[in-house]
Amino acid sequence: MRAIVLGAAAGGGFPQWNAACEACRRARAGDPAARPATQAALAASADGVRWLLVEASPDLRQQIEATPALHPKAAPRSSPIAAVIPTNGEIDSIGGLLHLREGTAFALWAHPRILALLDANPVFEVVDRRIVPRRALVLDRWVALEDGEGAPLGLEVRAFAVEGKPPLFLEKAARGGEPPVPRPGDVIGLEIREGRRRLVWIANCGRLDPPVLERCAGADVVFVDGTLWRDDELLLAGIAARTGREMGHVSISGEAGVLARLGAVPAGRKILVHVNNTNPVLLADSPERAAVERAGFEVATDGLAIDLPGGTP
Repeated sequence: MRAIVLGAAAGGGFPQWNAACEACRRARAGDPAARPATQAALAASADGVRWLLVEASPDLRQQIEATPALHPKAAPRSSPIAAVIPTNGEIDSIGGLLHLREGTAFALWAHPRILALLDANPVFEVVDRRIVPRRALVLDRWVALEDGEGAPLGLEVRAFAVEGKPPLFLEKAARGGEPPVPRPGDVIGLEIREGRRRLVWIANCGRLDPPVLERCAGADVVFVDGTLWRDDELLLAGIAARTGREMGHVSISGEAGVLARLGAVPAGRKILVHVNNTNPVLLADSPERAAVERAGFEVATDGLAIDLPGGTP
């Protein structure tokens, strides 16, 4: 199995279009310690020919053009993208589907709650159901992925529930009424395997509880929510009225944070992804980045490629 990080940043990317924080200013100035990043997404393939996308970021078109493995190979129109899995209903995860509307087949896999959200919004009907079937992922069950025509991709996926919330645009649509109640399936994590090799993707997660940590144990690679360094980060920056946990994100630091909780779990590479522009770990010369690296973690970068050889028993 081969995996490529298409985007490493949280919603808005890095630098964010309307952010003037120190890190964003350094990124715009070309500081090599502040490497720009697009919004979080991953590509994975068993054969290097047909690819699964995890998340359909609003930056997807840019990410495809930056990734030769995803370029069309056959004229007049084609794509190596064979399947797409959004792990939640936020615009960060589904907005890029609108880039895939030009009549090329693939399979759209998602939890039924996310499929229902897409069904309820007619703008997503531009992704033609006649050639892009929508297929449900049931929690806690391994599924052999297929493309839009039913051909196997050589990858299996198991979705699992993580602590999260319904998308922000549904909260705002409530207009002072009761916001939608969080339910299992609003946000999912994924295990992706080929034979003995297994990758875990948890780009959005409010808490690393024991069942989630059990999913990570023994994985070759774990991509984990690295949105915020500390829970009150956005409050201190004066740009939000909620904590990270209230927004559905575990922090990197602290007793219940990623370093403390996941650091003790036996796994291969542990990589922070979905990193917000306020997070100092984006800066390669920051004390927080040094702390992350001392703990045995990495910070994802756009274009990071990982090969997991020997996947077939």
